[in-house]
Amino acid sequence: MEDKVNKTDQTDGKRASTLVNNVLLPALAVFTGLLAGAVIIAITNVATLTAWSHFFQSPLNALSATWSAVATAYGALFLGAIGNPKEIVAAFQNYFATGQTGQLYKAIYPFTESLVTSTPYIFAGLSVALGFRCGLFNIGAEGQFYVGALGSCFIGYSITTLPWFIHLPLALLGGALAGAIWGAIPGYLKAKFGAHEVVNTIMMNYIAILLTDWLLEGPMKASGYRPVTPTIQTTAQLPRFFPAPLRFNWGFFLGLAVAALVYWFLFKTTLGFEIRAVGSNPNAAKYAGMSILKNFVLVMGLCGALAGLAGASEVLGADLWIGQGFSAGYGFDSIALALLGNSHPVGVVLAALLFGILRFGATSMQSLAGIPIDIISVIQSLIIIFVAAPEIIRWLYRLRNIRVERTVLTRGWGQ
Repeated sequence: MEDKVNKTDQTDGKRASTLVNNVLLPALAVFTGLLAGAVIIAITNVATLTAWSHFFQSPLNALSATWSAVATAYGALFLGAIGNPKEIVAAFQNYFATGQTGQLYKAIYPFTESLVTSTPYIFAGLSVALGFRCGLFNIGAEGQFYVGALGSCFIGYSITTLPWFIHLPLALLGGALAGAIWGAIPGYLKAKFGAHEVVNTIMMNYIAILLTDWLLEGPMKASGYRPVTPTIQTTAQLPRFFPAPLRFNWGFFLGLAVAALVYWFLFKTTLGFEIRAVGSNPNAAKYAGMSILKNFVLVMGLCGALAGLAGASEVLGADLWIGQGFSAGYGFDSIALALLGNSHPVGVVLAALLFGILRFGATSMQSLAGIPIDIISVIQSLIIIFVAAPEIIRWLYRLRNIRVERTVLTRGWGQ
């Protein structure tokens, strides 16, 4: 009887630990980051500083100015990323009454663009998170993003005779395969020669970016003066749900499907268990007969494939061509995103939605509230700081200290 009670207590404790570590701590980290961002917005606002300089004459005025600055900034961020709820409701009412879509498309544009921005984050975040699960720090998602985009773009514009149900999957497969090859190289070097994956993937990023610049100035350049590729053939484009200028496409739901597939792979298959075992304790995994070399190469190849799909989704669904600097840091942001999502596919999807909202809403915050767009980068950085240092969150909110099972990310040179 006591054994049964002890097992029940252990199960409840494990569930509580999972809830706190996977849900509560990231949520509080986001909230604390937004709170710290509000302080930065307040102290960088001229009107707020002026009001606080006369605090003792009119304390309510200082508090009111602070609230106004923060509310205006975050309100503009919300409207820019989600849209005005009243306008959306009115647009739907008008659509059902008249059948006209113009007002509806305008109202939902901000929300759909946030989802479009979130789509590459889902793939790239899964790429880094999968590496974390195997104890590998994949800094190369940016380079893998580039080569994946190049592979899918070349197949997308160069082939003109295939139907869409062959051309589109082939373009996606080309992006995934290009990224997989690019990711497997540092994985093999790590497993075979002990070359550190952080250094190798960083170097591969530079190679991919410079290779892209050369291709856009030469073999893949479209006719004209601009260093861009030709436009993707319509048969290779991810179908869009609405007409231009809305860009919301199948790529978002493909990302959700891939996230579900990664979850199944990690937690429901023997190979996924091996990967997590190698990430938790490589020495014990090796003693149990698991191949470290196989897992390192396989995982880095899968990481590259996922990041390659991120580039493919951006090219085939949103941009439809490649220009210099088209990535805008998706691969680098995905490292922070995977940390925020606790290297779990569900957490990665939620973190990707948050980053997409922050990234697209930042332009509206700058135009409507006069807040520098760099503030969003500061807020993202603050959120990651709090995620990376959970003890700060525990101390701030007086949370009970629950033991966390951590993945060993890097084990030193030559190991």
